[in-house]
Amino acid sequence: MRVPLSWLREYVDLPATETGRDVQAKLISAGLEVETVEHLGADLKGPLVVGQVLTIEELEGFKKPIRFCTVDVGRANGTGEPQEIVCGARNFSVGDKVVVVLPGATLPGGFSISARKTYGKVSHGMICSSDELGMGDDGSHGIIVLPPETEVGKDAVELLELVDEVLDIAVTANRGDCLSIRGVARETAIAYGLPLRDPALLDVPGPNAFGYPVKVSDPAGCDRFTARTVTGLSPEARSPIWLQRRLQKVGMRPISLAVDVTNYVMMELGQPLHAYDRHQVQGAIGVRRAQEGEKIVTLDGVERKLHAEDLVITDDRGPIGLAGVMGGADTEIADHDPSEEGAGATTDVIIEAAHFDQVSVARTARRHKLSSEASRRFERGVDPQAAAAAAQRTVDLLVLLAGGTAEAGVTEVVAPGAPHTVTMAADHPDKVAGVTYGRETVVRRLQEVGCDVYGQDELIVTVPSWRPDLTDPNDLAEEVIRLEGYENLPSTLPRPPAGRGLTARQRLHRRIGRALAGAGYVEALNYPFVSEQVFDQLGLEADDPARRVVKLVNPLSDEEPALRTSLLPGLLAALRRNDGRGSHDLALFETGLVFQPRDAARVAANLPVDRRPSPDDIAALNAALPDQPRHVAVVLAGAREQAGWWGKGRPADWADAVEAARTVAREAGAELGIRKGQYGPWHPGRCAELTVTVDGAERVVGHAGELHPRVLKTLGLPARSCAMELDLDVLERVGDTVPQAPSISTFPVATQDVALVVDAYVPAADVEAALREGAGELLESIRLFDVYENAEQLGEGRKSLAYALRFRANDRTLTVDEASAAREAAVALATDRTGAVLRG
Repeated sequence: MRVPLSWLREYVDLPATETGRDVQAKLISAGLEVETVEHLGADLKGPLVVGQVLTIEELEGFKKPIRFCTVDVGRANGTGEPQEIVCGARNFSVGDKVVVVLPGATLPGGFSISARKTYGKVSHGMICSSDELGMGDDGSHGIIVLPPETEVGKDAVELLELVDEVLDIAVTANRGDCLSIRGVARETAIAYGLPLRDPALLDVPGPNAFGYPVKVSDPAGCDRFTARTVTGLSPEARSPIWLQRRLQKVGMRPISLAVDVTNYVMMELGQPLHAYDRHQVQGAIGVRRAQEGEKIVTLDGVERKLHAEDLVITDDRGPIGLAGVMGGADTEIADHDPSEEGAGATTDVIIEAAHFDQVSVARTARRHKLSSEASRRFERGVDPQAAAAAAQRTVDLLVLLAGGTAEAGVTEVVAPGAPHTVTMAADHPDKVAGVTYGRETVVRRLQEVGCDVYGQDELIVTVPSWRPDLTDPNDLAEEVIRLEGYENLPSTLPRPPAGRGLTARQRLHRRIGRALAGAGYVEALNYPFVSEQVFDQLGLEADDPARRVVKLVNPLSDEEPALRTSLLPGLLAALRRNDGRGSHDLALFETGLVFQPRDAARVAANLPVDRRPSPDDIAALNAALPDQPRHVAVVLAGAREQAGWWGKGRPADWADAVEAARTVAREAGAELGIRKGQYGPWHPGRCAELTVTVDGAERVVGHAGELHPRVLKTLGLPARSCAMELDLDVLERVGDTVPQAPSISTFPVATQDVALVVDAYVPAADVEAALREGAGELLESIRLFDVYENAEQLGEGRKSLAYALRFRANDRTLTVDEASAAREAAVALATDRTGAVLRG
């Protein structure tokens, strides 16, 4: 809402020294969002005067029409002689009054005016258009032609009100009253503690039987309809300059007198109005719901098919307007065409000032994609009591400016209703704000807003008709708080209750993040949206459970309508993007939710808004959600260890991905099983299947290893890229959530090395598991330190695995015989389970 300060001063006697910035600060303190203050004419410098065109000479021989004019500017040029001006516009004639800028002046934008030779003539100034003066669009796109009675030589800056300040207010959805000068003036008066001259306080005649017939068939959609008639409008009457300028300053384009007056009153009082050409209306005016399939051509020239919920204005022919949105072309006000001696001009009008249902207007405007100044106001709430005053104000202006005659008939259809009252404890604002205002302050502030207040400890508040947003005690408390000043509220820090902190799950996730970061990984957070095509790119089987996705009804992108079932698509996309930007040595990780649809799909019920949802409501809502386990994943590419003086470095490989899984398992306190696997995007010969024991049964919780070359090519990833993904929730369930410090023995360690020859296809993890189990409790640790393959020494398809076994007891020093016995038991079990042979 644009509010000219000059217009605002008509209703509030602001101090003369108050600037737009001062008013802005006051209104912001009162809770209004005043975004900017526009200084109109700030860089405008005269002389800028009214002139009368004396002669016009058409200059020939140029690509475009050029005129050489002489203009009488009175004594403004210091000589009284006619001013010679070259002009290319053609919408003025000899005798017209125009706006002339003389040499030495500066126009908006820093455009200095001086005498200069052009088109073979010397132009001493310029005849101005509205655009050149920064007045906005007046619809003419040409030179400003002033009324004939305008005095020659008069200062045009004052005449056209070119210097002003305009407040631009972002009106929130609940403050429809501030979409008017009246509403902003009321807030300004309250902020300054000054009286308000309410423009809606007019003497309005009561309804009678002589008014234009109106029939409202839907009182719920239209609870008030006022109709007034004005006849004998002069076809030649034009909107005066002051009216046009005010409309331009608030951002509206002048059209014709009747239309300009209705727009002016709407901006002044906040009540949308519509003027019908009386001779085009056939029969009584009606208000009803549209019939399915009815059509109407609106003022914008578009034929619209109506919906059964649309509220329409009708006559005997059918719909003639969309109620609260836009009128129809059939009853449009026709302007005077000077070339046709007034033919077709509207001389008699019917003024409509009605109050329509907010929801109905909002839905109609959205359904037809037809937002208008009227619909914006009805959607946010219009004062129903202002309809009669707005109609009277319109009638008065039409009589004054167009020479019309107001008919005595007044139609007013009003549905029964009562003022809205709210009961509130007098100290309720104190409790909300944490400040003691006291009953006197609460009552005074509510009365300033326009409320009637009765009672002592319990207040009965009748809210004003222009504030439909005040519906409950909290709304009233907000009014008191904002008028007392948000800046006066004390700043207090909340006191968290004792005994609360991170949950075990949160602590685990933080430990895992720190551990992976310490291992050189960088966290990369990705959007949870994926395309179903990515599962083909990852090489998943057609019946893979990961292909069952939850699809969004309103996705951000039609190309990614599903929620992820794996973290890898996002991480691999981040890997590709960073590699393409020159970062080739990458180690990324992410922890996040994945989404798995439930077997029995359920639809979430709408939760109540009048009370807190019950535990059953919340349980039903949660049951309708997909399963959302938390996963952790890593991806690697390029060098894992950089080359330098310390060594050659090495590239990342499948073992690093497996080690990342071990790191996560250690933080979760879970025992992770690692065995050869084959799944989706991983290379079948370099894929580890990760398992844990859940309730006595082994369960696969993830995979790690090198990605398949076909996947790398399809996704455009670096060669030999590796990845790992684990189900964190399962690890948390089976792990020891409380980390235990290791016990340290004071007795010496006994180290025994063993080299076993096995078939090449036997996983080293199986051999290690057998050795660990066979060695028993004395085994402190086991480490694979060498893998050797030589067909000549070991045989075809055989390999040698060398392990270092460390034995230690907590209560004594082990003898050589005890360590050897444990070693032999370990070798025996490995031989029995894996077919291992002790290497000689």
